[in-house]
Amino acid sequence: MSFRRGVVRQSKFRHVFAQAWKAEQCLDDIRVTRVTWDGQLCAANPKFIASGRVDQSTPTVCGHAGPVLDIQWCPHDDNVIASASEDCTVKIWHIPDGGLTVPMTEATVTLEGHSKRVGILAWHPTALNILLTAGCDNVLCIWDVGTGELVYELSDVHPDQIYSVCWNREGSIICTTCKDKALRVIDPRRGTVLKVREKAHEGSRPMRGVFLADGKILTTGFTRMSERQLALWNTKDLSEPMAAQEIDSSNGVLLPFYDPDTSMVYLCGKGDSTIRYFEITNESPYIHFLSLYSSKEPQRGAGFLNKRGVDVNKCEIARFYKLHDRKVEPISMTVPRKSDLFQVDLYPDTAGLEPSLLAEDWIAGQDAPPILISMSGGYNVPPSKYNTLRGRPKLLAQSNTVTSINTSSAAFSTNTTRRHTESEKTQQMQSRREAEGGTERTRIEADQLSNILTEIRALRAIVLAQGRRIEVLERQLSRMADGEV
Repeated sequence: MSFRRGVVRQSKFRHVFAQAWKAEQCLDDIRVTRVTWDGQLCAANPKFIASGRVDQSTPTVCGHAGPVLDIQWCPHDDNVIASASEDCTVKIWHIPDGGLTVPMTEATVTLEGHSKRVGILAWHPTALNILLTAGCDNVLCIWDVGTGELVYELSDVHPDQIYSVCWNREGSIICTTCKDKALRVIDPRRGTVLKVREKAHEGSRPMRGVFLADGKILTTGFTRMSERQLALWNTKDLSEPMAAQEIDSSNGVLLPFYDPDTSMVYLCGKGDSTIRYFEITNESPYIHFLSLYSSKEPQRGAGFLNKRGVDVNKCEIARFYKLHDRKVEPISMTVPRKSDLFQVDLYPDTAGLEPSLLAEDWIAGQDAPPILISMSGGYNVPPSKYNTLRGRPKLLAQSNTVTSINTSSAAFSTNTTRRHTESEKTQQMQSRREAEGGTERTRIEADQLSNILTEIRALRAIVLAQGRRIEVLERQLSRMADGEV
């Protein structure tokens, strides 16, 4: 393994150290699935941890007819998780606060559109309810899970099995890696390939790719001599990588986990007993090896905790949930500092739960960066104003308006002397009821108008999506007529 050494580079992450939690803090008696799939097999958020299989006495989500190949928590609702399966379906589940007390067999939404097993899930980072799926049918599907509708289908982009899919930070484009060894940058709404790099890695083993916050792409793969490799790409020019490093000669697929807040990348190899971490900078050599965490037992998979869940009081900047054969072991990445004050340089504002766009806004062509929140003082989950699985804002409470009317009425009564007659009090009560009745009518009319506007936006989005679908089918028909297919 070779990395650039020499002049000591200044970085607040140079001394990041990893530490496994104590045995009593691990989750024991968990039997990890034996399915042969190069996925993470574990997903974690500030509320829950989900893995492919657990002990029989533990309540499970068990609605699929085949093994589950991928699971991903929704970035805009910590109670919602998507699962992809060999049964060719994707299911959306709503997990109650406090977890499961009985097995869950009925999904909130079932998405059916793939003809072969589905192994990849990717929630849109900023648009509510948009979910991308990829299957062994070499097809990319984009869904509005609020309506259960397939809004885009890219069936003629990949000639072979798709290995990985990742949205960019705003969710306007995606990058994919494929069994044909190509790295592609795709506009999913137009269904067009913007950039392609053939043989991004020469080796035949699976590749992975992730978008960085500044728009660059980091990939992991294998050289022609079967050495594991890490490469950084500029999306404006994919002719040559900006940087490339050979890691070692192990044959486990490297799973990259990227943290946009620290510009750090963590590499977990399936079957390895190490986690390597790097810092990505804007100056050559761009990729800086920091350190590695080693343990005695190899990992079957790993879950990367959302930044909202780390412990800022301990200067924890990342946390993994490492899958063993029979347990889940948390591993904390920490910057050693003595001060008890909030370390603002370690915790820039991070993406929160609130989506930047509704599904219909993104389908109509809008893009937006994530809405950021402060990590100062830790993170408390705010009450959501969105119904995640319905794709429309919840009705905002109108209590403030009614309260102000009641308060002014009470003040009026207080300022009026005891000389009020019973008839005057009756007139007051009647006026109050009329005012409240008018407010209620106004509220109902506002609710009705909001619902109508929401339905109009949804219908407009459906029309746009179907129009694009017709264009794709017309292009395919034209190619068939020309003998290209």
